[in-house]
Amino acid sequence: MDRIPVDLDKPWLTVADICDYMDVSTFVVTSVLRSGELPAVKFGREWRVARGDFEDWINTQRAQSTGHRAQTGQRPGEG
Repeated sequence: MDRIPVDLDKPWLTVADICDYMDVSTFVVTSVLRSGELPAVKFGREWRVARGDFEDWINTQRAQSTGHRAQTGQRPGEG
């Protein structure tokens, strides 16, 4: 499993940590959290994601992306 290079010595990640690593907006991350696609816990208005859950999720996303390209023979942005 790949290690995620954001300052992940801490066991729990914030939405901001994930936004920084993925270079996406808060809206994108919270949408994934609300859908339940990425396991998380909510404390009041704040979300927290276990580092291991994030690593598992990102590796699954990579595998799905690679599998899709292999099936279609296309690169991202093509077709």
